[in-house]
Amino acid sequence: MNIEGDGFVIKDRRAFNESGELKEEQAETKQEAEKKTEPKKAGGEAKSETQDRGPLPEVNFQSLIFSLSSSALFHLGEIADPQTGQKQKDLPLAKHSIDTIALLKEKTKGNLEDEEQKFIDTILTDLRWRYARRRGDAGILH
Repeated sequence: MNIEGDGFVIKDRRAFNESGELKEEQAETKQEAEKKTEPKKAGGEAKSETQDRGPLPEVNFQSLIFSLSSSALFHLGEIADPQTGQKQKDLPLAKHSIDTIALLKEKTKGNLEDEEQKFIDTILTDLRWRYARRRGDAGILH
């Protein structure tokens, strides 16, 4: 519906008509947009996002530390980029991930179970050793 007046045009862009139903052109546009954004399988059928990846890990303190340590290992160049297959080294980002784990260790002191404390200590020691080796600070450990 267009209404023309004194030098201006009013266009009705509402998605619904007077009776509250979706206008035909809006329904068609919505269907086209949904088709464009749906992921497709080889056979052309839509698939859910969860079919592409396995189950997610349980959300707990150890999975958080494991995730941060994986990030550090990635930036140390020890884990390849899953998309490119290339290993790249970015020591400042690796140090940032290691420092984040150290911060969590400090802030959770006295609140962790024995198993969680051993896990974070082991991860932090290993990552610091790997970082020092990458930087060349390890002397005879090269």
